[in-house]
Amino acid sequence: MSKNITLNVELRERTGKGGSRQARRENRVPAVLYGGSEDSVAISLDRIEILKALNSGKFISNLVEINHKGEKQFVIPQDVQFHPVTDIALHVDLYRVKEDQLVKVEVPVHFTGDDVSPGVKRGGSLNIVRHSVELEVPAGKIPESLSADVSTLDIGDNVKISGIELPEGAAPTITDRDFTIATIVGRTASAKADDAEDDAAAAEAEGEGEAEA
Repeated sequence: MSKNITLNVELRERTGKGGSRQARRENRVPAVLYGGSEDSVAISLDRIEILKALNSGKFISNLVEINHKGEKQFVIPQDVQFHPVTDIALHVDLYRVKEDQLVKVEVPVHFTGDDVSPGVKRGGSLNIVRHSVELEVPAGKIPESLSADVSTLDIGDNVKISGIELPEGAAPTITDRDFTIATIVGRTASAKADDAEDDAAAAEAEGEGEAEA
């Protein structure tokens, strides 16, 4: 699990559009805290802290600690709304959790060993089937990423979810099959894909020519 991000929060006395605009004028980001047995609460977050958290790449779907006047609790950011032009965070949804609570999150997969893979050395290439995997995992054990080692794979070989080490208590949400994460494909497969694209492009160009005639 990555080191928790900590955010200082303030309660918002005003809600609705007026309260949100006021928070933004004060260089804060309006947010809503919800989930668990407690009611939803309107809060605001420091804009600089949110920017740093977003830039860390470890904010959405990760365990975050919030602090209100010394009272701390864990949350998982569920959604961030951004300004369509400036990409400034406009609103954040935070979901209350406990460290041992099971949550569903998308975790990215990082691939290692493709530079020494026998299949790649023979002219094959790494075909990534899944860039991320949805896990059901205790909130306190959400991993930054999963590692898929392809260093021993030859052309035609693959790495499945059963070959990836998961955190204690974690399991993929897909349970009916041992699904594929990546494969090593040969030149023939790549060439066929390229030929198919070329044929489609040629057919499209031919069709346009006939239409003009």
